[in-house]
Amino acid sequence: MLANVLSCTTVGMEPHLIEVEVDVSNGLPCFEIVGLPDLTVKESKERVRTAIKNSGFEFPPRRIVVNLAPADIKKEGPGFDFAIATGILAATGQLNTDALQRYVLVGELSLDGRLRAIPGILPMAIFLWEHVKKAFIIPFDNSGEAALTPLTAFALHKLAEIKEFLKNPAVYTPVVHAVPEKSLGQIPALGSTDLSDVKGQRMAKRALEIAASGGHNILLVGSPGSGKSLLAKCLPSILPPMTVEEALEVSKIYSVAGLLSKEKPLVTSRPFRSPHHSSSGASLMGGGQAPKPGEVTLATNGVLFMDELPEYRRDVLEALRQPLEEYTVTITRVSAAVAFPARFQLVGAANPCYCGYYGDRLKECTCTPYQVNKYRSKISGPLLDRIDLQIDVPRVTFEELESRRQEESSETVRQRVVAARARQLARFNGTAVTCNAQMGHKEVKKYCLIRGEARELLSNAFGALGLSARAHDRILKIARTIADMAGTGDIKASHVAEAIQYRSFDRTLL
Repeated sequence: MLANVLSCTTVGMEPHLIEVEVDVSNGLPCFEIVGLPDLTVKESKERVRTAIKNSGFEFPPRRIVVNLAPADIKKEGPGFDFAIATGILAATGQLNTDALQRYVLVGELSLDGRLRAIPGILPMAIFLWEHVKKAFIIPFDNSGEAALTPLTAFALHKLAEIKEFLKNPAVYTPVVHAVPEKSLGQIPALGSTDLSDVKGQRMAKRALEIAASGGHNILLVGSPGSGKSLLAKCLPSILPPMTVEEALEVSKIYSVAGLLSKEKPLVTSRPFRSPHHSSSGASLMGGGQAPKPGEVTLATNGVLFMDELPEYRRDVLEALRQPLEEYTVTITRVSAAVAFPARFQLVGAANPCYCGYYGDRLKECTCTPYQVNKYRSKISGPLLDRIDLQIDVPRVTFEELESRRQEESSETVRQRVVAARARQLARFNGTAVTCNAQMGHKEVKKYCLIRGEARELLSNAFGALGLSARAHDRILKIARTIADMAGTGDIKASHVAEAIQYRSFDRTLL
């Protein structure tokens, strides 16, 4: 007898509807799964066999063939267990097959028949709500993710419940929706460090506020102990709160990666990812035989902090070029090409040389000129060109450390950042651009017009610093952000002058 059950899976970030066809016929007992399954799916045979027996059902000692269609999509993970087991029960007449067609089933089975949570439920639920319009049957531990969508979903604890559910679904209560409202925008994205904890460093703090206001990348260069890492950890505390759309996008990514909390399935604060400098290209960009999100994707709508930037492998650093420019990263494999979002703010921290004291006013550098140049060259010109703000972080003086002066708090700075972002959202209303850093050349020409003294100032700097066309546009973006922070519509010469000084290190220090 033949039975069809609908299931769902994700390839990268894209959900796909999968039809599980189960044929139980006479012949020598065997259990085969076809349709491009990976090893995890093939191993489901023993989980399904044992779970069916331990749930009080009969496992047929006959020839069983399971086809996962369409066959050109790679099937991976244990999420098909529930659908395969239900298909076998339906094919052997142990379940109501007519009612089964109204539902999509996913879930991993334990040997005693319990349903275990699987990753990727949130993007699946959104896909089913928008395109399939069928109810979702999921493990109970995944109910929080399904509740974030308007889709009708039922959460079951074990395989044995499916028989009673199909007989009388009215007895079961759907997952209670907790669809986020606009009030989410009032939740502050608090970081672990407040700006008031940072003594001195006025210029670096100003640059950090500009970076937060316009969504710009930033590089902090200074001797050891000057406060580079502390400043970087303050950035999330001054970023504007995430919108509902941003929160759902981040939650979808974390759902696919299996990092969502069961108790709190909606990510409401901006991510802050800080990979170690020994990280591989695959861990940073994403990858694997079945591509999974990397650090650049997990940092979407948040901050990617790369401490000791020159210590990363050269190929890892150069791989950042595409996501910094296009806000996506594409992982290509023989079976498929998978695109992951990568809209993040890069914050890099670097010492000025091997010993760390080149240019320090109190401690002498022990590096030779050759060593200094070799260390600087670890960050290539093309990568440095994509970093908007390059800031010198000097050593903090004793007087600054012992000062009782109350430093400005993150809450105060964040209010100014939110006001600047509001001006940008109004300017880019109706487009995919949400902040100044995301402007393309077309938007720069339209919104970053400069005249007179400001134009002459940029012209002189362009030749003196040997800036590229990309650096030219990025200076204009920074100047536009500074003007937004000042509440002015026109970009003035003072705004351009300040923007230029934040680009000086791309030719003088690193």
